[in-house]
Amino acid sequence: MAESRLKRVVVVLYEPQDTVNIGATIRAMKNMGVGTLRLVRPKVFDANRIESVAHDTEDIVRETVLLDTLDDALADCVRVAGFTRRRRAARWALVDARAAAHDLLDHAEQGPVALLFGREDHGLPNEALDRAQLVVTIPTTDHASLNLAQAVLIALYELHLTAADATRIIGPPKHSAPPATGEQFDQLFADSHTALTALDFFRTRNAEHVMRTVRSLAYRADPDSREITLFRSIALEVLRTIARTRDERQARDEGRGTRDE
Repeated sequence: MAESRLKRVVVVLYEPQDTVNIGATIRAMKNMGVGTLRLVRPKVFDANRIESVAHDTEDIVRETVLLDTLDDALADCVRVAGFTRRRRAARWALVDARAAAHDLLDHAEQGPVALLFGREDHGLPNEALDRAQLVVTIPTTDHASLNLAQAVLIALYELHLTAADATRIIGPPKHSAPPATGEQFDQLFADSHTALTALDFFRTRNAEHVMRTVRSLAYRADPDSREITLFRSIALEVLRTIARTRDERQARDEGRGTRDE
């Protein structure tokens, strides 16, 4: 099996200030299949606290590299995407995170590619963005301030989808059922019509129109055979309840009549 292109993706945090954000970034990396983190002059790096925030990420924490310069962090990267929320004086061509994902994964065929994020309070300085071939923004409302780890997660999510690397398969229900047949649908509609008639539902309503709506609703819902059986059971229980109530009333009336005699 070919190695995932995500193995060549590097996340670079420039002067991160908050250990919790580093931990949340590592958790996002673990979720999205990216394993290489480089920190440039972090204010603090507490591996134990990070692992308490991001469980089961010891492998990424252990391999995290702390560096003194951005040059060292990006030296082997063939493509760098710098993320910013602010419009700068320089006329950089801006792309969104989805376009950046396609670009980075194309270049990952040739070597490591980097996602570059700045510190929580001021983002990336211009001299750091000068190192990026791509300048990326994440579209938001006028309130454009995203938490650092949130921005990382969005960027990695787009990469994960673009790489088609989703590996966690959500299985079918434990007790899956085959699709409903035309005969089962017809039985459901017949039983529903009988139950609604017994309830005198059609006394003030057009039966044909009501049943056409019931039929349309059932087809849109696309129930399987188990679900069809359940709804037939509901209709049949309505009929049984009506019959049982009628029989009980009749028995009471007959008992009262016997006592009167």
